[in-house]
Amino acid sequence: MNSTGNLGALVAAACQQYHGALAIDAAGDTVSYDHLLQNGMAVAAMLEDLGVEKNEPVHVRVSNQPHDFAGLLGVWLAGCVAVPIHRTSPEAVTARILDRTQARFAVDVPRTFSGTQQSARAAQATQAAPPIERIGANAGTQAPAPAPREQLDDAALIIFTSGSTGAPKGVVVTHQAFSAKLLSIDAMIHFRKTERTLLLLNITFSFGIWVSLLTLLGGGTLVLPEKFDPTLLLAQLRERTIHRVGVVPTMLRALLALVPTASRNADTFACPDLRQILTGGEQLSEQLATQIEALFPNADLINIFGLTETSTCDFFQFPNYRRAKPASLGLPSSRVEFRVVDEMQMPVPPGTIGELQLRSPFLMRGYLDEPQLTAAAFADTWFRTGDLAITTGSGDVQLMGRQKELIVRGGNKVTPMEIEQAITMFEGVGAAMAVGAPDAILGERIHALVVPCSGNALDVAALRAFLCLKLEKYKVPDFFYEADALPVGRTGKADRRELRSRVATGTLVPLNRHVHQETDR
Repeated sequence: MNSTGNLGALVAAACQQYHGALAIDAAGDTVSYDHLLQNGMAVAAMLEDLGVEKNEPVHVRVSNQPHDFAGLLGVWLAGCVAVPIHRTSPEAVTARILDRTQARFAVDVPRTFSGTQQSARAAQATQAAPPIERIGANAGTQAPAPAPREQLDDAALIIFTSGSTGAPKGVVVTHQAFSAKLLSIDAMIHFRKTERTLLLLNITFSFGIWVSLLTLLGGGTLVLPEKFDPTLLLAQLRERTIHRVGVVPTMLRALLALVPTASRNADTFACPDLRQILTGGEQLSEQLATQIEALFPNADLINIFGLTETSTCDFFQFPNYRRAKPASLGLPSSRVEFRVVDEMQMPVPPGTIGELQLRSPFLMRGYLDEPQLTAAAFADTWFRTGDLAITTGSGDVQLMGRQKELIVRGGNKVTPMEIEQAITMFEGVGAAMAVGAPDAILGERIHALVVPCSGNALDVAALRAFLCLKLEKYKVPDFFYEADALPVGRTGKADRRELRSRVATGTLVPLNRHVHQETDR
């Protein structure tokens, strides 16, 4: 694979190489590599017929349907920039994105689309569902071509972040950066010809996009379920030929909730074909990793850390590495440099908390039309992740949380991740989430939501006593809550903002109502 190639050209070359093979296997529908290329070329021809300009942003509506990939391919082959947007996104969300991109066209390839429709006029003549529509202020009319934006030269994608750190930002990723990162990822986890990847991750986000592209570039098959359902997922892994699956830890916790602890063994839930479980997007606790490995002993559980702004996948935590160093992020990806610095951008000694910063050839071009935000995201050539971390004496990196999630209680700075790791060490706890909430005396109090393992009851007094042995007194949560699952956002990842909202509105009732009013310093 040419590391500097246009993504459209790379996928097209793969389609030609594997032309007789199955590219996409969906419920009630399949797409061969031949048809994927044919449909992608048809979309590109329609865009060109409508007068698209090179490097023009084009919205691509997706929901992991079999022809969504032809939409992306067509946009790239037409020389445009793909802006993936989920079909179920609220109108207000899509309107905000449109206001930022100023796109003139949206691609929405229907399941009935045939690549023999070579132009927009042909689609209208046959009364077929048109895969392209005009959008924006001039919807339905011939809008003038947008002014060129230097920031979008050679851009492949504009991926709008989930907004966990504020308003969603449009991350501009170039063909060169993303294709080179794909090559680097493949060198670490090795996608193989004829392998079948179960796609549970939305392709509006970078995790789902790179898993999909590497499967197709390697000659494999993407298996698309109708939706994420833990019962269905377990059945698919056991009964169908699946070699790889990408998930966020929330999905793994949902799957474990279905399986009684006593039944978690290789004989009962054998998945002989499953080779890799790729996970990322949020913290993977040591307990969850151990439970998943017990359930799927033949598969490698690979935990991945990365950001949309870095083209994802900056660290890989492989099974043997995790067993030896469970708190470490793992091995850095090829050509990825890291450092941990203080507020003056000076490296901190091992064991001291600072900001994790990354440098590589795969970094984003910037945030769309936001030069000030882009400048603030960098310290010289280093990307500022906003993640708190420490390095160990042996050079490993350990995450400690995010700067904006730091809890300041009575003047003491506390990272939620440290609290969560301690809580999940308590027997019978499956997951935990900690946040800070305003307090008139201490500035902030610590609130912790605990998810017990199936069949277990939470003993708050025993948990508090346990935490007093693991944490400094000021780090022990003031309030405990119990729930069946962690709150999640629209990305399917655990969402602290949702927990803060539930705490603030009183939606959650604490298990321990009495709060000590001393500073605990």
